[in-house]
Amino acid sequence: MERRTRMYRGALGLLLAGGVLLTGCTGSGEGSGGKSVASDRRGAPAPAPAATGGAGGAGRAGGTAQDRAKKADGLKESAPPDYLSTFALDVDTASYGYARRTLSDGRLPEPETVRPEEFVNSFRQGYRRPQGNGFTVSVDGARAGAEGGDWSLVRVGLATRAAPSSAERPPAALTFVVDISGSMASADRLGLVKTSLGILTDELRDDDSVSLVTFSDEAETVLPMTRLRDHRGKIHDAVDSMEATDSTNVAAGVRRGYEEAVDGHRKGANNRVVLLSDALANTGETDADAILERIGSARREYGITLFGVGVGSDYGDALMERLTDKGDGHTTYIADEEQARKVFVDQLPAHLELTARDAKAQVAFDRKTVEKFRLIGYEDRKVADEDFRDDSVDGGEVGPGHTVTALYAVRLRDGASGHVATATVRWLDPKSRAAHEETGSVGTGAIEGRLWGGRSTRLQVTAVAAYFADTLRGGGLPGTPGLGELASRAKALAAATEDDSVAKLATAIGRADRLRGGHEDTGTSSGEGEMG
Repeated sequence: MERRTRMYRGALGLLLAGGVLLTGCTGSGEGSGGKSVASDRRGAPAPAPAATGGAGGAGRAGGTAQDRAKKADGLKESAPPDYLSTFALDVDTASYGYARRTLSDGRLPEPETVRPEEFVNSFRQGYRRPQGNGFTVSVDGARAGAEGGDWSLVRVGLATRAAPSSAERPPAALTFVVDISGSMASADRLGLVKTSLGILTDELRDDDSVSLVTFSDEAETVLPMTRLRDHRGKIHDAVDSMEATDSTNVAAGVRRGYEEAVDGHRKGANNRVVLLSDALANTGETDADAILERIGSARREYGITLFGVGVGSDYGDALMERLTDKGDGHTTYIADEEQARKVFVDQLPAHLELTARDAKAQVAFDRKTVEKFRLIGYEDRKVADEDFRDDSVDGGEVGPGHTVTALYAVRLRDGASGHVATATVRWLDPKSRAAHEETGSVGTGAIEGRLWGGRSTRLQVTAVAAYFADTLRGGGLPGTPGLGELASRAKALAAATEDDSVAKLATAIGRADRLRGGHEDTGTSSGEGEMG
């Protein structure tokens, strides 16, 4: 049966909306790592650390008999629901890439296309990585400063092992599904796709295999699964032969692509469908769930995942994101050849291989020290708290070299001291399906330093990216600085980190500031616990 995804029945506590890759344990004493817990699906996994000090002792280690029964079944948490935050991991970065493209075209992105977690996850974080499969967990933070009042930012960072070199990774069997509809007839769409596939053809190993499917109103197999070896010229010719025509039947393309992927399936290889499109479906089935339902058996039985690459100034962001989320993959966006090389050369191993399936995170805040909190982004990835250890509930797929960052706005209670939060990540081994967990925690001492001008430049970059996304969505995050100030801070951070991606962030913020005419909005909030 199709895996079920039960949506969070309470508010996930976020007034914001929500990357190229994710980010483990903190250095410089800013946070603490945790121990690993492993369990198979037939046993009763150990419970995630819960917020302490709950009403009636619900958050204490022992708890009542009813609490212990809830822990034993692996589906319930002992902490009060409004002090838990649970979500599926997400390594997408398309939202940020598309926002940059839109701003460079002289337009503000539509608020519904802005997902803060994809902005945040587009930047390096510098987390320590594990030696083997799995994750490291780091938790740190800082006071947001005068603009944020009593609010702090708490950063939860998850990192997988470093991506292997091209020579070390398993072979790949890739089925490229290319949109050749009329809307793709431009240099920055089909032209960029051809350039990207040409780059990739030269980068792949001799023992890798590729097939090519094109679609407009109908789908066609241009090249069946072919080993690279002495066939690079043949593959280049197939790529060069593509020409734009007719309408966009994404469903036909995805269905044919999965058929080719099954026919060319290689045991022991990374089998993946790569969809390259502006995702502006106008023919045939246009609903993502219905499209993927037709190829469900290929996903389940063969473990074939879907990687989406978006192009074009007009881009069907919602459809592409839904397709890849439901297709156990992720999505990115490319606007030029530089970004194409970054995706298809620099990040190729992380896009092809999996180290974790159905990965979820749960953060338990301590009600004795925390008054209220907000998760910044991840609205589309929320999971019911009680489903954290239900491994039939869909999570996120993560590869080597990825990092994931979740940023929280947190208000501590007056005079609070001690434990603030414990973060737990749970994932399934891609081959054995055995469940594993890793934890990390943070106390008040690790988040009392100032944000701006503080020790962690990477935390400041994360904050700038999150505040930028929040502003584009219309505000709501406490203490959001003006765009002009954010641009200035990004420029200074670009110089301090010598990171060209941060310099490009500063440019994007400056463009947004000019387009908005300097208008600013700062959100406020009230209440206690997780806010929605």
